[in-house]
Amino acid sequence: NNLGILWSERDEIKTAQTYLESAEALYNQYMKEDGNPPLDPSEHFMSEEEKLTDQERSKRFEKAYTHTLYYLAQVYQHLEMIEKAAQYCHTTLKRQLEYCGYYPVEWALNAATLSQYYLSKQCFMESRHCLAAASVIFSQAGQVPSAEDNEMEQDQQDLRQRKAEIARCWIKYCLNLLQSARKLLEDNIGELDPDRQSELKAQRKKEEDEKENGRKKAVLFGTSDICDSVLAMEEKVSSIYPLDFQEAREIFLVGQNYVQEAKEFFQVDGYVTDHIEIVQDHSALFKVLAFFEEDYERRCKMHKRRIDMLEPLYADLNPQYYLLISRQLQFELADTYYEMMDLKVAIGNRLEELDSHTIKKINSLAQLAIKYYELFLDSLRSPDKVFPEQLEEDVLRPAMVAKFHIARLYGKLITSDSKKQLENMQTSLEYYTFLVDYCEKYPDAVRAIETELELSKEMVGLLPTRMERLRAKLCPFI
Repeated sequence: NNLGILWSERDEIKTAQTYLESAEALYNQYMKEDGNPPLDPSEHFMSEEEKLTDQERSKRFEKAYTHTLYYLAQVYQHLEMIEKAAQYCHTTLKRQLEYCGYYPVEWALNAATLSQYYLSKQCFMESRHCLAAASVIFSQAGQVPSAEDNEMEQDQQDLRQRKAEIARCWIKYCLNLLQSARKLLEDNIGELDPDRQSELKAQRKKEEDEKENGRKKAVLFGTSDICDSVLAMEEKVSSIYPLDFQEAREIFLVGQNYVQEAKEFFQVDGYVTDHIEIVQDHSALFKVLAFFEEDYERRCKMHKRRIDMLEPLYADLNPQYYLLISRQLQFELADTYYEMMDLKVAIGNRLEELDSHTIKKINSLAQLAIKYYELFLDSLRSPDKVFPEQLEEDVLRPAMVAKFHIARLYGKLITSDSKKQLENMQTSLEYYTFLVDYCEKYPDAVRAIETELELSKEMVGLLPTRMERLRAKLCPFI
């Protein structure tokens, strides 16, 4: 073990791996061939009456082996053998609980980090178990009494930060579970597919009993009393895909509680980036909940909540220092207004006749969406305000989607002034043409925006004819 640690500190990870793997093999071989706890090195320097009991020897030997696994987990992480690293990390955490060899805060953070690995593999049951265990063990750290002593104050601060970090892992869990369910349930235009919903509900009923019975024993952490607390914690949030609004809302509310908890520590004053990321996750929770909502008016209100939390953040942000975050917020605000405009159009389509209030609302939302898309596109310009000839790969799709959406938004603006209508169509055509021309010039871009390109080509073909017709109508008056 010590040689493994030494080599890994020298960044000789492969050599460290060799030593640690032979330590692991040594333990396995010894347990297989002998099994009795061996002498502890310190016993060579003890008198007979000081010698350790078998129980104490066993404890020390197991602790040494837990260290082997702990360092192997890190070595595998370094070598990007992620699955193996996660496996060893899990076993280490399990053994630390069994042999009471852990610091609650450190253990909880490691378990919360492991939960994110399981999330990436869409193993929601395992991810939830790690997070529930993290929360339970973290509570053992207790509240450090507040005192004048600076060190105490620092400890208190550290504890608050760790608690907020675990809360952020819970937010990701709720968000990922909802987003994965959305992917399963959406049709080809991104709406909820009722047939798929019924099919999955029937399938779930059949699978539920089998799944609970086959709950993986390897996953469970801790002794019986810890297990009970962990299971109680798990019962507060589901680990199966929500299939309707009610189920989605329950997961959303858990996520929202953790958002408040995380924001208590990561305040905008001092933790700008963290605070904004948490608010963006909160907005994403509303966005995915809106997918499950069938009432368009209520859905609109959810998107309005997103606007209310994102706009003040954007207004206070200096793009000179936070360009990337600024762009993310511009794009998300534009997208949210765009979605609200689409919903208002759908609501309007159900009316016998569009009233002036609805028309005003649709136009206002469309203009706000255009404003934020334009701000995003302007942020890509050079200092002398020139739009790039060729777009960087990381902004290619968002820039093209922004252009495409602006084209569509100009087409949605409602006006009784035919001249104004013609102007809007002309602007719309220019944006669609930009997309088509760009992809002709840089064929590699096609892959990123196939659907948008197809629709743009169609519109570039249709719009001139429509504009001609409108001009013909206008002619007698011009």
